[in-house]
Amino acid sequence: MALTPTTRARGSNAKVIGCFETTPGTVPANNAGWGTIPLVSHSLGEERPLIESDLLGQGREMQDPITDVATDDGDIVVPVDVRNFGRWLKLFFGAPVTTGDAEDGYAHIFTSGAAALPSMSIEVGSPEVPAFTVNRGARGNQLRISMARSGLLNATCSLICIGETDPVNASVGPMGPAALAVTRFAQATGFVNKDGAALGSVVAADLTYSNNLEKVETIQADGRIEDSDPGMAQISGSITVKFANTALLAAATAGLPIDVEFGWTKGEFSLVFRVERLFLPKAKRPITGPNGIQAQFNFQASAPAGGHCCVVTLENDVATY
Repeated sequence: MALTPTTRARGSNAKVIGCFETTPGTVPANNAGWGTIPLVSHSLGEERPLIESDLLGQGREMQDPITDVATDDGDIVVPVDVRNFGRWLKLFFGAPVTTGDAEDGYAHIFTSGAAALPSMSIEVGSPEVPAFTVNRGARGNQLRISMARSGLLNATCSLICIGETDPVNASVGPMGPAALAVTRFAQATGFVNKDGAALGSVVAADLTYSNNLEKVETIQADGRIEDSDPGMAQISGSITVKFANTALLAAATAGLPIDVEFGWTKGEFSLVFRVERLFLPKAKRPITGPNGIQAQFNFQASAPAGGHCCVVTLENDVATY
């Protein structure tokens, strides 16, 4: 007797698509706005914990628990690539100012501190089951990127969503959602510039951009949040250097800001995070053995007068986001 194959969901076959919403929390209809999302991993999804009953006088056996409010927070890890990463930058920074043309390429400039930020619907599908759910009203809370000498370059996007739809057996997106070719930036092409010149002896760097979202936790019949509002825009992180000179130590001691760029290139394409007023604390230079001495500077940043604490420039061949 032949055995019937068991259908099990696999991460290798997961289908993830996204679309910017017109109304926060309202899943867009089947339209051209949906696009595929290159994915490394994710932890999105709605949770509803149970509250243990406090009822007494019913004997020693436990009573039924009560369902608590819903939460839909999580991370999605994505490749930092030439084209698709622009969608995530739009989610965290708002729509860019774009210049250029098809012949010479386009430059998309994203700036921190936008008064209003967009929201997305993100569908995660397991076609083997099949089961498709949408995390709606997703907003960008924290964007984290780590720089190293080698390896894959990924970004961790921490999101706050309004809620997740119940599983259905078909995608809400179009049959063939728009797909942008994935061309990844590499850690090996990264650079760190200080005041327009290469900063030497950098071992590693970490960037965290935060919108400091505040959940709008109103009382609602479905137990979900109403939305999430942006707080103070903030960029922080660290720079680890071999102790070969006193360039960063002098800046930290003086307490004056420095102009730093963190970036990557891929042929004619590039991605640059500029932090114009980056403040460094004075850092220890511990000696733990016979090898090289390193110092780690955990920085914070502020905005120049009339400017932005972070400006991101993405140069590629995509006309608009």
